[in-house]
Amino acid sequence: MCDNGTVVTEFVLLGFSGFGSLRGPLFWGVLCIYLVTLLGNALIILLTLVDPALHSPMYFFLRHFSMVETLYTTTIVPRMLADLLSSRPTIPSAICFTQLYFFALFGIAECGLLTAMAYDRYAAICRPLHYTTLMNRGACASMVGASYLIGIIAGTTHSIFIFTLPFHGANTVHHFLCDILPVLRLASANTFWGEVGNLVLTIAFILIPFLLIIASYACILATILGVATSQGRRKVFSTCSSHLFVVMLFFGPGIFAYLRPCTGSCQNADQFLALFYTVITPVFNPFVYTLRNQEVTGAMRRLLKRYLWSP
Repeated sequence: MCDNGTVVTEFVLLGFSGFGSLRGPLFWGVLCIYLVTLLGNALIILLTLVDPALHSPMYFFLRHFSMVETLYTTTIVPRMLADLLSSRPTIPSAICFTQLYFFALFGIAECGLLTAMAYDRYAAICRPLHYTTLMNRGACASMVGASYLIGIIAGTTHSIFIFTLPFHGANTVHHFLCDILPVLRLASANTFWGEVGNLVLTIAFILIPFLLIIASYACILATILGVATSQGRRKVFSTCSSHLFVVMLFFGPGIFAYLRPCTGSCQNADQFLALFYTVITPVFNPFVYTLRNQEVTGAMRRLLKRYLWSP
């Protein structure tokens, strides 16, 4: 802990330091999950690049989502692993703010990409005759660009709220990462506008995209119910279930963590929620989009046949 008048130059990430002997198993568990996440997303990126059958808008968005997911989890997990091996995990303030910036950037970019993927499914199912016009190459590129742009806006805005505040004395962050609210609580000045800014960004870039996705799936559900045969309904639903599952995994904990009122007693809950959406959720995505998707599994078989089983 710094003296009250001392400018903070580093933060102590309290994280899982109270777990004692469980930190070793937690380290290996997180490491294994992280490696599986990297390999799974790398496989999706490779398949959507080399297989012509996966060059549709849906897989264009999926490729970018896998790229951002890899960067998002890499912003957090390597540092977490190093801290699990340290008796007193500290992080310089500049690196802490850098982590905060990229965590917000990639997290919000994922929200945008998931929204674009939902619109793609809406266009394919609810407006099939106009699909090629609505989802042309320029439109897809614009949606991806907009997703990255809102991520940059969110990361920059968070950084401005944090960087302009003074930090003196307390430097213990009750978290395993430099997230905006745990760091904001340590500021020596009034944090009212920082908290308001965080609320506005959460509503604009997390809650509203989630509501747009729900509205898209409400229209999709109405279309599915209008399909004459049960076989047709199953086919339409199967194209959306994977994406909807990932949406619930990603947005659910995030909205709960950032929109609920919080006191000091919720810090442990915040950590477990963050562990879920930074470590657990990313490892599900490759499995959901490969094992449950016949087009992707077919592309995997063709890739294996081409490079491993060819004479």
